[in-house]
Amino acid sequence: MQAAIGCAQLEKLPGFIEARKKNWRILHDGLTGLEDRLILPEATENSDPSWFGFLLTVREKSGLTRDRIVNHLESKGIQTRMLFAGNLIKHPCFDEMRTAKTGYRVIGDLSITDRIMRDTFWVGVYPGMTEEMVGYMVEAIKVAARR
Repeated sequence: MQAAIGCAQLEKLPGFIEARKKNWRILHDGLTGLEDRLILPEATENSDPSWFGFLLTVREKSGLTRDRIVNHLESKGIQTRMLFAGNLIKHPCFDEMRTAKTGYRVIGDLSITDRIMRDTFWVGVYPGMTEEMVGYMVEAIKVAARR
C-alpha cells in the first residue's frame, strides 16, 4: 500500500518541483530591494535546486530582529521555522559534554553560527500555495522589514 502511494506521488514530483521553484522565485523577486535589511538566499552557481524553503537572515545593524519579523508574520497566519542547526554545541544534547568539556572541540569563536541562531528563519515554498498566498507572504515580510 505504501509503495503504491509512493509511486503515485513520484508521478507528481515534477509538478511539485516546479511549484516550489516558482514560489521561491516569487518570494525572491518580491523581496528584491530589501537586501539592506535582509540577506536573501541565492542558488549556488551552476545549480538548479528544488527549494525546501526560503531562508532569510536579518542583516546586522538593520534595526530589525528576527523575533520581531517572525512575530509579525505569525500574527498574519504565516508559519515560520527557525534554522535547525546554527551553533550545535548550544543545543541541549551537548549540555553534559559542555560541562565535562569533552566529546568535541571548538575551532574559532563560532560567531557566525551564533548569528544564524539569532537572525535566521525560514518561510515555506510548499507546492500547494497559490500565487496569491505567496504574494501575501511577500507583502507581510515587506511590512515587517520596513518597521
